[in-house]
Amino acid sequence: MTPTTATADRPARKPRWSRRNPYAARVIENNLLTAPTSGKEVHHLVLDISDAGLDYQPGDAVSVLPRNAPDLVAAIIDRLGVPGDTELTDRKGTQTLTTALTHGFEITSVSQYLLDHLATALDNEVARELLAGDRADLEAWARGRDVLDLLALEPDWFPTPEALLAELRPLTARTYSISSAPSVHDGTLHLTPATIRHLATEDWGAGRDRGGAASTYLADRVEPGDTVGIYLTPNKNFRLPEPDTDIIMIGPGTGIAPFRGFLHERAQDGGSGRNWLFHGARHRDQDFLYREEISALHADGVLDRLDVAFSREQEEKVYVQHLMDGHGTDIYHWLRDGAVLYVCGDANSMAQSVDDALTGIVAAHEDLDEEAARARLDELRAQGRYLRDVY
Repeated sequence: MTPTTATADRPARKPRWSRRNPYAARVIENNLLTAPTSGKEVHHLVLDISDAGLDYQPGDAVSVLPRNAPDLVAAIIDRLGVPGDTELTDRKGTQTLTTALTHGFEITSVSQYLLDHLATALDNEVARELLAGDRADLEAWARGRDVLDLLALEPDWFPTPEALLAELRPLTARTYSISSAPSVHDGTLHLTPATIRHLATEDWGAGRDRGGAASTYLADRVEPGDTVGIYLTPNKNFRLPEPDTDIIMIGPGTGIAPFRGFLHERAQDGGSGRNWLFHGARHRDQDFLYREEISALHADGVLDRLDVAFSREQEEKVYVQHLMDGHGTDIYHWLRDGAVLYVCGDANSMAQSVDDALTGIVAAHEDLDEEAARARLDELRAQGRYLRDVY
């Protein structure tokens, strides 16, 4: 009997990349976008995904599996007073302490579990006061501190590796907006990560710099030819509309990332929709991300309107919401005529300020009070015409 060919004819299933099964993306480029003199540090990464089977769309994100810094891992191991090759066994198998601290646990931030243990089990005064005090004070104290700082609160305490790891959270992936368009950047995926650094001063840090787990990994320890573990994180609520629909994009700082992908996609789609970008940077010559590229898209007519707020180039700081106030009538007319408005970036301050500015614009042009104007924005959200990707 001739074997059936049904299995052979069936399309191959695409790999399901995930945190437990990440795709090892080869780094093609890792370039500094900001000037060395800038107070911000942002990189542009290009990853090779040509054989990954990853079908992303502009607006999607990608999750990166970080690796903790070797010097911090070594310092914690030295603090515990055990060899780095000490073997640890759990239900998942056996690994060394060095491997566990490098790949498995959050050590670049303050562990709430470990802080609780110091306060309750060890009766540490600093930990007790922090937990009993105001939440804002705890967050201010924790900013920039890590697991080694917590261990320093009890210098005579030497937990076993197992006891320490029991008080730490698993190392989680960090998610970044994709800043490329598959129609233009075929076989690659671009990221625009900002590097988090907490540099030691005379008053803080005891001579030891700290940094974010993923951002310093990508900035300091990843070079072309290396691989980075990733998996796709689709964002179906932050996608481009039909090509003939106008869009307004508000993205200061690294919030510009998805809009770079949007603009490159729009350059190819042949639609009549207009594109308006509000961006924010501290200085034109230091941290205007993708300055030449964005300016060229503007000059070519892909980007119909470009407004950039340079917050540190005048006595009073100017942010994107201030530029919006100055273009309120045009923003309102675009929205009235069907435009989709996007916001990407900082959730703590920027997103609320932009929302307030939009509320004021709607209130002024429709003669509404604040409550009614916010209800109007809720209607735009429900219609999928006011979309936010904030973090």
